[in-house]
Amino acid sequence: MEQLRNKKAFICDMDGVIYHGNRLLPGVKDFVNWLQKSDKKYLFLTNGSGKTPEQLHDKLLKLGLDISPDHFYTSAMATLHFLTSQKPGCSAYIVGEPGLFEVLLRGGIHFDDQNPDYVVIGETFSYNWSNITTAMRLIGKGAKFIATNYDLTYPEESGIAPACRALTAPIEITTGKHAYYVGKPNSLMTSTALHMLHVLNFECALVGDNMTTDIVAGIESGLDTALVLSGVSSRETVEEYAYRPRLILNGVGDIVPEELREETKE
Repeated sequence: MEQLRNKKAFICDMDGVIYHGNRLLPGVKDFVNWLQKSDKKYLFLTNGSGKTPEQLHDKLLKLGLDISPDHFYTSAMATLHFLTSQKPGCSAYIVGEPGLFEVLLRGGIHFDDQNPDYVVIGETFSYNWSNITTAMRLIGKGAKFIATNYDLTYPEESGIAPACRALTAPIEITTGKHAYYVGKPNSLMTSTALHMLHVLNFECALVGDNMTTDIVAGIESGLDTALVLSGVSSRETVEEYAYRPRLILNGVGDIVPEELREETKE
């Protein structure tokens, strides 16, 4: 644990690590206070694409945490970076929440539902038959298939819900084309995060709740890894994988030295 606490920087997932839906998880306030008071560099790296950094700031502010927008990096932002590096000024048919549209359109991607360069799929609460058939037909005409993240599910207050990979599945099956997934475990996300934090991989730890996205991303990027059991993974599911995190914790509050935990004193 001391090895983890001594890291210069922390990259943290959000869903299942910081909150479930609109409920802040136990120990999170202590953890964020410890990061700030210990002068740690930190970045919340989320596979979610539905909210902008400003919206994530506002959400956490309502939950009692004041974290500036520059501490967030989303899969929507990573998708924008990927698209503009591949084909500046490109067009895309976009399926996702308003945050994904805002990030891509503000970044210079042009929406096109007739003859786009790319089809981009992100998580959304309004997925429908029209989205699927339009995406199918555009990919059939030659559009490249991009997905914001590889998460199959994500945790909500009421249980597990389908995430981006579940939404790409019908399109992959019907077109025979596999999406290129930009978010974790793709190292595009972690390498950009390290660059933003101005640290080397051995100086940084990744904290996440998902073995198939967070932990494998950390291991393949050479980061120290800690799995928290407050999200989608459990001690039992860890045994299903050929790799494992260095530490398994109940939640991020475990990282904070016991004498500094205010929540347990209340």
